[in-house]
Amino acid sequence: MIKVKFDTTPLKDSNKFRGVGYYTKNLLDQFKKMERGSGIKLVDSADMADIVHYPFFSPFFLSLPKKFNKPTVITIHDLIQLKFPNHFPPGIKGKINWWKQKRRLNNLAGIITISQHSRKDVIELTNYPKEKIYFTHLAANEKFQIIADKKRLQQIRTKYSLPEKFVLYVGDINYNKNVPNLVRVCRQLEIPLVIVGKSAMATNYDQNHIENQDLVWLQKKYKALNQLFLLGFVSTEDLVVLYNLATIYCQPSFYEGFGLPLLEAMACACPILSSNQASLPEIGGKGVLYFNPYQKNDLKNKIKLLYYNEAERKRVAKESVKQIKEFSWDKTAVKTLKIYEKILN
Repeated sequence: MIKVKFDTTPLKDSNKFRGVGYYTKNLLDQFKKMERGSGIKLVDSADMADIVHYPFFSPFFLSLPKKFNKPTVITIHDLIQLKFPNHFPPGIKGKINWWKQKRRLNNLAGIITISQHSRKDVIELTNYPKEKIYFTHLAANEKFQIIADKKRLQQIRTKYSLPEKFVLYVGDINYNKNVPNLVRVCRQLEIPLVIVGKSAMATNYDQNHIENQDLVWLQKKYKALNQLFLLGFVSTEDLVVLYNLATIYCQPSFYEGFGLPLLEAMACACPILSSNQASLPEIGGKGVLYFNPYQKNDLKNKIKLLYYNEAERKRVAKESVKQIKEFSWDKTAVKTLKIYEKILN
């Protein structure tokens, strides 16, 4: 029986509605289910624990304590800020914090990442011993599923005033997401685009900061485009229906540490078009139609192919049903527990 102190900070701060919060909640919920059997016990303090797990990490903020009194593992979801330094400038303070954070990493018992691609980045950018860096995939919440209730589908279509056919994107508006390119292509093709995510409707932010320029651009375009729908934050229940309503889901990113919306769309049998960069092919497998975001017109051509070709959409959706079976929170929790055991033995 391993006693684990699992830090729940991401459930209480700004990460609550982001990927880190999602990972924290779902892994913690699965651990609580496993407590009923054997192998793990969640405890309230590090003093009572055999191992401590921080499910978050920030390179430019001091998210790690100076000392670890018990064997400690952290989860690094990605190091996007370090991969694109021109678009996520750390400033002097950020550079100092990154130096401190790297030093504190040396005192860890292990690091968990959320994809094999992210693990490669952590090895490359931290110089932490690669034999102590592990990966566990995420999974879609069980609420994401095919909705057959036509009345429910119509309710959500009416609620958000959505057209019969549209492309869906779910996520933040950062440089690595490549959202402006998706907006431009949909505008050229006169295809409605629905964007879901809290940041798209943000108002209280620095419009001059380099990290926010894609968001500034998007919000200015929104005022001029009648086929661009910015929904902001929506409940999980509504999001499930939106995946079911969408003609296709598109993930245009230059970089993702994982790419959770791919699994959510798969669970809802929504055909997926995705960038072929970073971890996305690892997660999407054969259940996705890919494009190269650095190749001119590839996104445009692939959207046309998938959006207007029902047979191709059915083919992609059929493959995605096979791919989604590879991921579950039960598998994630079991693999995480095995990592704890390996660290402690």
